[in-house]
Amino acid sequence: MTKQLPFVMFFSFLFLVLVSGMAQPTGKIRKTDLRKDILVRTDSGNMVLRLNDSTPMHRDNFIRLVKSDYYKGIGFHRVISGFMIQAGDEKTKPNADTSSLMKQYTLPAEIRPELYHRRGVLAAARMGDDVNPQKNSSGMQFYIVQGKLFGDVSLDSVETHRLKGRKLPEAHRKTYKTAGGAPHLDQNYTIFGELIIGYDVLDKIANTKTSGRKGGDKPLTDIRIREMKMVRRTR
Repeated sequence: MTKQLPFVMFFSFLFLVLVSGMAQPTGKIRKTDLRKDILVRTDSGNMVLRLNDSTPMHRDNFIRLVKSDYYKGIGFHRVISGFMIQAGDEKTKPNADTSSLMKQYTLPAEIRPELYHRRGVLAAARMGDDVNPQKNSSGMQFYIVQGKLFGDVSLDSVETHRLKGRKLPEAHRKTYKTAGGAPHLDQNYTIFGELIIGYDVLDKIANTKTSGRKGGDKPLTDIRIREMKMVRRTR
């Protein structure tokens, strides 16, 4: 299947339901891997991600993809200023051979109440609740939140209309008012890491010119991941 499916919350990606026998990245996770960060070299500069140990399935899956060089050459295919940047679709690689693409798979949700969509978090994209009520994650596609600042009135509106009356913890509200984020996604997507270096690169990618919502929010100039690799933590 090569056709992209529409995705609620402004995400879209190639998706197949996980069934027995579908290919997933393999490889041993070493204890030293869990004490490393991930360097993301892009056309717009470098970023460093730190994975979260409270979401071990997503953490280990991402490490395996990084170590297998899956993300090398993949482009940021969906970019929305004030919201997020998304990547992981293998079809965005230059001269991608659709006959040999890695089979898509999902991961069970690992949604943790203490993890929320503040600026800089790394999370897994997924299909919408109408076809994916379990909120299973894409095994490959991820997004990093740029977000925006919110006031009390706008946060109240998010709670009422987007979170269906669920109240945001006061500490989370404070962060959304001072640092920004995307609160309407809270408790609906698995967060499995955070950006620790490269916020300027995040902003540069997020603020690039795109085709707009009707055109799929695709950057007008390709922005690719040149390399992802495990690196020793420096802080």
